[in-house]
Amino acid sequence: MRFNYLSYSFGLVLTFFGILVCTPILISLIYKEYDSMLPFLITAVISISIGYIFNQIGKIKGELKNLNDIKKSEGLFIVTISWILVSLIAAIPYTFYNISPINALFESVSGVTTTGATILTNYSIPKTLMFWRCFTHWLGGMGIIVLFIAILPQFAIAGRQMFFAESPGPTEDKFTPRIRSTASSLWVVYAGLTLVETICLVIAKMPVFDAICNSMATIAAGGFSPNPESIMGYHSNYIVWIMMFFVFLAGSSFNLQHRAYTKLNPLLMWKNEEFRVYFGIFAGISALVAISLVLNDHYKIFEAVTHGCYQVISIMTSTGNASVDFAKWSFTSQILLFLAMFTGACASSTGGGIKIVRWMLLYKIMRTELKKILHPNAVINIKVNDSIVSKDVLTQTVSFVMFYLAIAMVAIIAISIIEKSIVIGISSSITSIGNIGPGFGRIVGPMSNFNGLHTSSKLIMIFNMLVGRLELIPFLVFLEKDFYNFKFD
Repeated sequence: MRFNYLSYSFGLVLTFFGILVCTPILISLIYKEYDSMLPFLITAVISISIGYIFNQIGKIKGELKNLNDIKKSEGLFIVTISWILVSLIAAIPYTFYNISPINALFESVSGVTTTGATILTNYSIPKTLMFWRCFTHWLGGMGIIVLFIAILPQFAIAGRQMFFAESPGPTEDKFTPRIRSTASSLWVVYAGLTLVETICLVIAKMPVFDAICNSMATIAAGGFSPNPESIMGYHSNYIVWIMMFFVFLAGSSFNLQHRAYTKLNPLLMWKNEEFRVYFGIFAGISALVAISLVLNDHYKIFEAVTHGCYQVISIMTSTGNASVDFAKWSFTSQILLFLAMFTGACASSTGGGIKIVRWMLLYKIMRTELKKILHPNAVINIKVNDSIVSKDVLTQTVSFVMFYLAIAMVAIIAISIIEKSIVIGISSSITSIGNIGPGFGRIVGPMSNFNGLHTSSKLIMIFNMLVGRLELIPFLVFLEKDFYNFKFD
């Protein structure tokens, strides 16, 4: 890997991120929170200054106008380190509000990875900081690097390696010949949905500031809300149904949505096999939860359907905000929600988890192996949307799920020992690596927070959140010694 390419790329990322850090200053001006301007100005200066230093170091061996021959290993390294650097920079504003460095980093990582797990115990903080929490969701939802590819000409050609390093699905899914055009189109859809949801929530009588924050968090499949009681705090079924619709869209493929919007044909989405499975799982688990709520928790049918559907789609897509305190639900209802934690959203969405398409491939692999037992000489191809899936993709899918579960298991054991609670261990580990947000139980439930956890547990969750957001691959290659082959000329 060429050090000057890496350094120059980090410089670009940090410089532009420093500019984005200034965005909350507009909120401080609107709401006359002038004292809240300083933390973001200082953070912006730090980010831009470090970016400038990286940029100049990258140019020591010669002028770099673009990164048109960047290698795959370099792309993986740039994406992984960039997310760590951005998380560290994004944590700085929190430290100005009497939040410890570890808690600030936890909140920052939870924001940019769209996890939504919080350490806040007091929501009486300036609107400027509250906006920053949800804005980090929005930046991280579609992908920080994807945003930079869309707007920075230096990444116009080199963006391909970084695009798929940041969003490594089972298959490369792009719908325009140029990666930069793909990134731009995704962000147009992403921003458009955010705007439409904001308008809908304002019409439903949610305060404008709250509507903006909740929309950014929803479309990003995050979970932060300016209301300490999350969506439950607005006491409106209209709001719940509006957000349910947009959470569902956040968990479906944005590539697929782009095709449907541009061709004015919503049926294109239903023709996609992964989308049909996604809808089917959502409908199936939601129906079971609603029945359980009626029978075991004595909900009325409409309330059971409303909150059952919302909590299932919120957990499935890793959005994680709550329309009701599901920690008070019966054991059966909670088990069904726990099952939804493992499904994940669609590939090319802002949702987290293992992803529906990987479960589809695992199922088809098992079916194929069973058929080969009966028909040893048969040649059976595995297809998704009538396209044959290569053996390399199938192998990578199995490896991904194995590593995912292995990392989750190690984290479960470690946190359970640290916290002396298997419930906290399982809940915190699964919710962090799946970028889901709330856990189960009284301590880390939907109306609680993670502030009371041991520092070591928080560090494990920080690692899990980053690994889960980047879908393991960029982090796993760091374990290979051949990866560390740096060239300084």
